[in-house]
Amino acid sequence: MPTCVRIAMAIWLANAVSAGDTDPTVLVMEGPVRGSLLKPNGAVFRGIPFASPPVGDLRWRPPVPGKSWTGVRDATAFGAPCAQNVGGWMLENSQEDCLYLNVWTSAWPPRSPLPVMFWIHGGGNYQGTASTANFDGESLARHGVVVVTANYRLTVFGFLAHQELTRESPHHASGNYGLMDQIAALEWVHHNISRFGGDPGNVTLFGQSAGAVDANVLMTSPLTRGLFHRVIAESGTVTRNPDAATLAMTALGAVMTVKNGPVTYSDAPELTEAERGGEALLGASLNSLRARNARDLLTVVSAPRKSIGPANGVIVDGWVLPKSPADVFASGKQQRIPLLIGNNSRERTPPETTPEEVTQAIQAMYGPLALRAMTLYAPADAPDPLYGGRAAQWVVDTMYRCPVVGELIWHAAAANPGYEYQFDHAPPGREALGAVHGAEVPYVFDVLRPGTKYTALDSEISSLVERYWTNFALRGNPNGGQLPEWPKFDPSKRGYLEFTDHGAVARDRLRGTFCDLYIENTKRLMGL
Repeated sequence: MPTCVRIAMAIWLANAVSAGDTDPTVLVMEGPVRGSLLKPNGAVFRGIPFASPPVGDLRWRPPVPGKSWTGVRDATAFGAPCAQNVGGWMLENSQEDCLYLNVWTSAWPPRSPLPVMFWIHGGGNYQGTASTANFDGESLARHGVVVVTANYRLTVFGFLAHQELTRESPHHASGNYGLMDQIAALEWVHHNISRFGGDPGNVTLFGQSAGAVDANVLMTSPLTRGLFHRVIAESGTVTRNPDAATLAMTALGAVMTVKNGPVTYSDAPELTEAERGGEALLGASLNSLRARNARDLLTVVSAPRKSIGPANGVIVDGWVLPKSPADVFASGKQQRIPLLIGNNSRERTPPETTPEEVTQAIQAMYGPLALRAMTLYAPADAPDPLYGGRAAQWVVDTMYRCPVVGELIWHAAAANPGYEYQFDHAPPGREALGAVHGAEVPYVFDVLRPGTKYTALDSEISSLVERYWTNFALRGNPNGGQLPEWPKFDPSKRGYLEFTDHGAVARDRLRGTFCDLYIENTKRLMGL
């Protein structure tokens, strides 16, 4: 866009913004966008493109900046979800043209710069979208932040490694395109968010499940320096345990390969192995792959296969992730920023799991330490009221709880601030299941639906969570006001905050002996 046009547009925009009774309009780098006013104040902008559509020759390439447009672009409706296939349920409305983001602010016109919270949705990097009311940012924004949610390429379009893709890449890398999309959206925020009243110098990356995994691994990427300044990770770390994951995922109809020992990203396939997997799955001719329609490609990777490779499809590609994220954390070379990370008390419970299967998984993971582990996970007469039975405790300890503790020990050892939590509250009507995977998300966004079984207690817990999360976004410390004190993580005391049915309670050493053994075994397997 010519400079004179930009100046004229800026003058016009200033006049439009100052008129409080008109639809909010903002001039971003590509052109003006018009959103919607919120009541009693604030604004929301939906479906803003942050990159060119990754279609045709741009399929399986790093995201390309979007082109400028003329006129005012409507930003009142979500963009399409990224192409995905989960039993076929989203084939019709998901698209490859999906790189859109959404912005909420409670102050309009913009005043002083506000902290920014950038959400990465979960879904195993093979499903999900930011284009949904489930992640409506209005309630969080009311706490004095600007909220951004963004789509990113998924499954075969977001995480395919292939020898021909590597050969054509100037960085000699392939895969991790979904991570590149997240980085491109963060770069868009860096250049544009001040026009929405956000502070590009105070950005908190937060996500759940695969979104939490992605947020953690981006802390180790040289491509993200300066793009975010804090991280909140809900139920996702830089380590994975396929033995425990198999118990949980098999019950959910997934297929994973059991290896000997807990896998960290240093055990994820090297680029060449991932390339072979991509070629075996889809074929060796890249030209023919780019010519195939999305439906055909999605059919190959439909559930239960889900993603390309272990660890949500993320690989050490030599470019986005030059080294294993787990190794980077263990050596204290991750970004030196505050980290708030935790899990839910029940996360995943594998049904129809025999005691023998649990024992075999323990033996496969712990090797010479298996006897001690089996003593800890001895069969009990009755399930634990909070953590469930033996299989549930094993799965959540090894997939979520203890990896959180281990990651925070690494992070704190490098003199970085850390905060741990456990969320115990089950939604009304689901008390018997406990606080399962994703149970905290409606409370983070306060999307507790009117007319449902949610009660005043649920609203109180949601308010509590939102205040802690936004306090952390403001200054890297969740404490403030009259909130119960959240202890800073220390490797010796391991203080954490537990969200119970009765409020927030500070405690020490979550699952202490269980996590002690997990960390000892992780050191053994990583050679630390």
